[in-house]
Amino acid sequence: MSRWLEVGPDNYVLTTQGSLLNTGLVVGAERALVIDTGGGPRQGREILDAVREKTPLPLVVVNTHAHYDHFFGNAVFADAGVTEFWAHENCAAEIDQNGDTQRRSVGDDEPEMAAGEGGDTELVVPNAIVKDQPVLLDLGGQTVTLFYLGHGHTDGDLLVGTATTLYAGDLVEQGSHPSFEDSYPEEWADVLRHVSALRHRYEFLIPGHGEPCSDQFVKTMANTMTTAVRQATQATRETPDDATKAIPILPYGPEQSRWFIKRLQETRAHH
Repeated sequence: MSRWLEVGPDNYVLTTQGSLLNTGLVVGAERALVIDTGGGPRQGREILDAVREKTPLPLVVVNTHAHYDHFFGNAVFADAGVTEFWAHENCAAEIDQNGDTQRRSVGDDEPEMAAGEGGDTELVVPNAIVKDQPVLLDLGGQTVTLFYLGHGHTDGDLLVGTATTLYAGDLVEQGSHPSFEDSYPEEWADVLRHVSALRHRYEFLIPGHGEPCSDQFVKTMANTMTTAVRQATQATRETPDDATKAIPILPYGPEQSRWFIKRLQETRAHH
């Protein structure tokens, strides 16, 4: 079992096996906030047990975005009495409309969730909604800000800021290539620049996966993405019917480069 890492007073992060998800925990005087619940009931229970070692307080949950490894553990928390699940409106809508289709992405470590059979395998759709205005959550002596900076890794990425710590979800990923499947590459680069500019307000920045990050890391991630947009645009201009020519020159792995090009084309078509 992974241990909690303290990232600021009463701010913690726990990395669980599998997708190496970073779950955040912010403990107030009256209640505690859990950020992302894992990829199914097994991981969800592991996270809940770890939370309970830290605090007996009533819990509130936030899902940073609508990818299964961040919200498939919600039912475990609902069973434990959590009634408040926060998310951006686009994230909640995506979970509501398409959450079930993500069961096929679940690995062998969550067979019940993949099959949709057994305890705590139902989808719990977030019911506390953040739109474009930030929401302040008072946990008792500790206020948390839930805010949205626009399209990025998905169309519904929520950031969670405390007095010391910024939990960035998969807008920031450390140690592996970013995932572009549901992304908006051009806008994501802008959001990352915004995040790196906010970084001076926080002592710690916690990515959805990987180690805590510096503002320089985030800035580099933004610049890399902007460069990739430019490279893919040029390559596509030269051979419009064969965008795959851009794959070898992009700064990502072949699989992610393929997604990057696909999403760049799709999101541009919508402008």
